[in-house]
Amino acid sequence: MESNLKNVLVISFGFLLLFTAYGGLQSLQSSLHSEEGLGVASLSVIYAALILSSMFLPPILIKKLGCKWTIAGSMCCYIAYSLGNFYASWYTLIPTSIILGLGGAPLWSAKCTYLTIAGNLYAQKAGKIGRDVINQYFGLFFLIFQSSGVWGNLISSLIFGQTTTTAEVSAEDLTCCGAYDCMTNATTNTTASSGPTKTLIYILLGVYTGSGVIAVLLIALFLDQIKANQAESETEKMQTQSFWSTFLATFQHLKDKRQCLLIPLTMYSGFEQAFLAGDYTKAYVTCALGIHFVGYVMISFSAANSFCSLFFGKISQFTGRKALFALATITNLACIIALLLWKPHPNQLAVFFIFPALWGLADAIWQTQTNALYGVLFEKHKEAAFANYRLWESLGFVIAFGYSTFLHVYVKLYIVMAVLVVAIVMYGALEYLEAKDLPGTPTTVKEEITGSVVQQTRL
Repeated sequence: MESNLKNVLVISFGFLLLFTAYGGLQSLQSSLHSEEGLGVASLSVIYAALILSSMFLPPILIKKLGCKWTIAGSMCCYIAYSLGNFYASWYTLIPTSIILGLGGAPLWSAKCTYLTIAGNLYAQKAGKIGRDVINQYFGLFFLIFQSSGVWGNLISSLIFGQTTTTAEVSAEDLTCCGAYDCMTNATTNTTASSGPTKTLIYILLGVYTGSGVIAVLLIALFLDQIKANQAESETEKMQTQSFWSTFLATFQHLKDKRQCLLIPLTMYSGFEQAFLAGDYTKAYVTCALGIHFVGYVMISFSAANSFCSLFFGKISQFTGRKALFALATITNLACIIALLLWKPHPNQLAVFFIFPALWGLADAIWQTQTNALYGVLFEKHKEAAFANYRLWESLGFVIAFGYSTFLHVYVKLYIVMAVLVVAIVMYGALEYLEAKDLPGTPTTVKEEITGSVVQQTRL
């Protein structure tokens, strides 16, 4: 138990260090590299590469390198992205974004495979149920990992807060903040006049890069390698799902009308997260307060998201998923309408934190309950179902980050609202079909299954 617990903690803290850096960088991209939309373009490329890598790279790399070295190697892809930010241009940031995207899928697959094997091994020795031990391991992992959003954003705000060139945002520039942005250089001017110096940017990137390097060393030096025969048996299962089989199974799954009805809801998850990370941080926070406030504001999102994920995962068995989806819909619609009407001003500091906190509450429901819904509806075809989940959510990110540079913020808010309305209408149709097909199935049975699925499918 001590050896297995040590390995779970090593992986957990390795991911914590790695995503402390990546999460912080992601929140800053639209503000830090706003020229010609370079920052959001790099995020779009990351998710496009992630779609491709998830179809064929994980089983190949895990079989060749084993879980340990797949994790370590994939982490190096994230470090490459941090290094690309030192001299950000189309020739450095886009290639390193592709590298990060290609490394993302093997990283998460190897982590899941390692924790699954470790959990089953300990369960066999201790005479316990494998599923229960695996759930405990994943629970411990996400407990530690979820705090990465807090630490990454806190580091950026603490470092950028050291700038000595603080300047008041002019009334003219403030008119270009918010939903009806001028699509001019207002944000760039704010960042230049009251933003961090090159030295502070390099210090931040140095800290993030160092955090990634420590993560790799932690995995390389302290994580035990899974025995060859155990990893082989797991990768053989994965190999049967690689590339063409995964590709075909993913699209064959679309024959199920329930999957088709879930596509807008799944894509909305990408749209809403992309808006907060790419547009809210730039058009509202950086424009009105300065880039040094981005980290502090995004901490409220991360904290609310982590707490609500745990809270809603627990109470879903009592409330049912319909009530939670209704709460998320109302919360997001209220936020979108308020963001359309609100003119951000530095004197309204608390409001800048309230919006991401409410957004984090809604996102916690979208993430936990949508994942759980996939697990409940497609219990016999989980691999193809979750491949569809990753595909459509990533496509939502790609589209939202892709058009971010070319549209006014208010147009993007209307797009997010439209996707949400379509998503919730089609979700309602799905629930109607489920109730019609299974009139005698007790809701409590479904919700018990949902609670167990949430524990394993948070990301």
